[in-house]
Amino acid sequence: MPIYRLGNRTPKIHPSAFIADNATIIGDVVIKAHASVWFNVVIRADNDRITIGENSNIQDGSVLHADPGYPVTVGKNVTVGHMAMLHGCTIGDGTMIGIRATVLNGSVIAENSLVGAGTLIAENKNFKPGVVLLGVPARIARTMDEKTAARMPRAASHYVWNKQRFEDTLVGIDRPEAGNSPDKEKSTDANL
Repeated sequence: MPIYRLGNRTPKIHPSAFIADNATIIGDVVIKAHASVWFNVVIRADNDRITIGENSNIQDGSVLHADPGYPVTVGKNVTVGHMAMLHGCTIGDGTMIGIRATVLNGSVIAENSLVGAGTLIAENKNFKPGVVLLGVPARIARTMDEKTAARMPRAASHYVWNKQRFEDTLVGIDRPEAGNSPDKEKSTDANL
């Protein structure tokens, strides 16, 4: 996995954190206990610190970047969906960031909130806890209902379980040739 020191900026990664082999981590990055950083994620802390809290997950293809004076802080038990962009922002504990959502410099998403898929949080926006944010640009769509609030911790805990599953059972393989699949059902050119 590509993990880089940049000058005197060195990543600090808790031993219990999962980092996918092709995730890229650069500079002043702090990744806390049981956090997970998935495939094709880029975390580039070349200008300021990026912190990923305990039990939080940064899903496939996401990008986190800090500008000077704009660190990125991801709280505890946060889920950052696939291909999200977090840039110089703060994400509160227990929050979920939807797939392809973007949160820009100086913005604060308070705890136990939901940023919907594809939502754009413009620079220097601050939102109260427990809200659902949707749209381009984002607006408060509603306060969190009980059903949605109950789902939020399950997403983060699922990824703590999933990181353990990947640590225990993920094995790289050579690409099997047609007809040589180790699976019960043999591969053939006809079913590729």
